Amino acid sequence: MTLSYVNPTADSPWGTYLSQVDRVIPYLGELARWAETLKRPKRALIVDVPIELDDGTVAHFEGYRVQHNMSRGPGKGGVRYHPDVTLEEVMALSAWMSVKNAAVNLPYGGAKGGIRVDPKRLSIKELERLTRRYTSEIGIIIGPQQDIPAPDVNTNAQVMAWMMDTYSMNVGATSTGVVTGKPIHLGGSLGRVKATGRGVFVTGREAARRINLDLEGARVAVQGFGNVGSSAAELFGQAGAKIVAAQDHTGTIVNSQGLDLSKLIPHVRDTGGVAGFKDSESCSNEDFWDLPCEILIPAALEGQLNADRARRVHAKLVLEGANGPTTSAADDILAERGILVVPDVICNAGGVTVSYFEWVQDFSSFFWTEDEINLRLDKIMVGALRKIWDTADEHRITLRTATFAVACERILMARQERGLYP
Repeated sequence: MTLSYVNPTADSPWGTYLSQVDRVIPYLGELARWAETLKRPKRALIVDVPIELDDGTVAHFEGYRVQHNMSRGPGKGGVRYHPDVTLEEVMALSAWMSVKNAAVNLPYGGAKGGIRVDPKRLSIKELERLTRRYTSEIGIIIGPQQDIPAPDVNTNAQVMAWMMDTYSMNVGATSTGVVTGKPIHLGGSLGRVKATGRGVFVTGREAARRINLDLEGARVAVQGFGNVGSSAAELFGQAGAKIVAAQDHTGTIVNSQGLDLSKLIPHVRDTGGVAGFKDSESCSNEDFWDLPCEILIPAALEGQLNADRARRVHAKLVLEGANGPTTSAADDILAERGILVVPDVICNAGGVTVSYFEWVQDFSSFFWTEDEINLRLDKIMVGALRKIWDTADEHRITLRTATFAVACERILMARQERGLYP
């Protein structure tokens, strides 16, 4: 049995990705003969991750690493720890990484990993044992020139440090380039922590200019107030926008005059979520989608913006900070309503772009300043978005289909020119 036989629902992550590929095929010209390549992950590894818990018992967790396409270079993509992780989800996330890396023209293919676990139930030592065992299990397919993991949902610089150390011990040499998103003193890059949120802001700023939306006083609603959502919110706030709503796993808070981010961000850091922030009112998570705003940033998990919610959104601009937050049906509804969507595969590509910078710096052992990082990031993101916008205008298609058209052409051109071996 091959992975292409997975029978996804239309709104599942893999089903959403497949429908996005189908929509782009008419714009691929002669390369369309290779389109099936995009629908079949190159390699998927399912691993058992047994660890000894602090109480002496042994627990087993299921882990994954999927390499979707590596025609343009080594695999690149994060690792997430979440109780709902599935193979199908990781397949879709790896495929979106292929598209994302090609959209910003990075020399990478797409990959993704994950473990089905609730990390909040593990102690720090248990989390370390889990990470090291998982790294050892997937070590046969990762490497600085093979596949480079990075942080994703519920993983961070410390997890990357454990992964780097484990891989290094197994190969007998320090290998800083095997992961990105590491601590600075272990070969990490300045600017990496806020890079994804910065990319959301940069693409959002450019899109706002295109549709004549003034950021000064614009109301912004953010779903998901972790690293990506909070960083994007900060930058929009500095540009004069008002963050009127924030939602995360603890609840939804609202302030029509604008949330004070200088107080909210420390509150989230200290309490673990937005709930209970004193300078705000709470509302139901479902009512979040009805709130009046100019800019909506879904920066949580995939599939959050479905058809029902798309009919209720008031925003003029949707910036996808998360991977796959909008279903295909919702995409159509937003387009019909004249709401511009900047898709995940370009909007949140700031993180992988600075991961690329980190990888390059590790190989050269020469590190750039944060200002240099941010300038390089802005230049790449703005240039990539302009190319995509020109494609959208030329074919009169959405930004998502245009992003897929640009990226898939690059992927399939590499596939065609490399040929089939043997």
